[in-house]
Amino acid sequence: MQEYGKDFAGVYNRFWTGFAVQIAPQIHAWHQGLPGKKGRRILDVCCGTGQLLLYFLEHGYTGTGIDLSAAMLAHAAENCSRFVADAKVDFVRSDASDFRLPGRYDLAVSTFDALNHLGSLAALRACFACVCAVLVKGGWFVFDLNTEKGLRRWNGITVEDGEQLVLINRGLFSRGMDRAYTRITGFTRTGPDTWSRFEETAYNTVFRLADVKEALAQAGFAESWCAAGRTFELRAEDPEEQDRAFIVARA
Repeated sequence: MQEYGKDFAGVYNRFWTGFAVQIAPQIHAWHQGLPGKKGRRILDVCCGTGQLLLYFLEHGYTGTGIDLSAAMLAHAAENCSRFVADAKVDFVRSDASDFRLPGRYDLAVSTFDALNHLGSLAALRACFACVCAVLVKGGWFVFDLNTEKGLRRWNGITVEDGEQLVLINRGLFSRGMDRAYTRITGFTRTGPDTWSRFEETAYNTVFRLADVKEALAQAGFAESWCAAGRTFELRAEDPEEQDRAFIVARA
């Protein structure tokens, strides 16, 4: 699994939390709308800087965030500090494909194509097994993946020129390797006339959704489906035609 460093984690925490902030209430509404009594213990796999987890904590959940990046976890703990102090949440540094936790969870999530950062289908299977092992029977796992169609859009160079952040993204999709790479070079404003430079290289692995569904079954999930966009209860007819697929699985 890829691990983000201190500089990139700081930039992520400042500028790239929008996806988590947007998707958190949608997953929460779906989970609360499920029939029957539901527990409120959540596991955030690859929790990043903690914004999604914070939303659930603010709505009465308790839980755990795991991430390989110590720098990301430091921001997450700070963002959720009042819940850390009350022992409502804990953060664990661990690889998403190899973790053990003592508790059990009613809901697990992994968002913003975090699981595409796993390097192989074997690693993804291992992640699914770890998640299934810590879910209560009937618990739910919701995650999203960039599809091959979506990752093909990484090819090219984009430049974002803002007052606080300048970004240059150089993307490459490698069909033979089933991966897309991006090299991010950026500058953040630190003063009226000063800037700080950072650089990060990341990749996304292509996972065929039929293989994902099979891997979930092998890991012990009772059922799974690819959702039609962010309406998690509706099933997509051709999920590979989406740039980003949301997958729902029940333990």
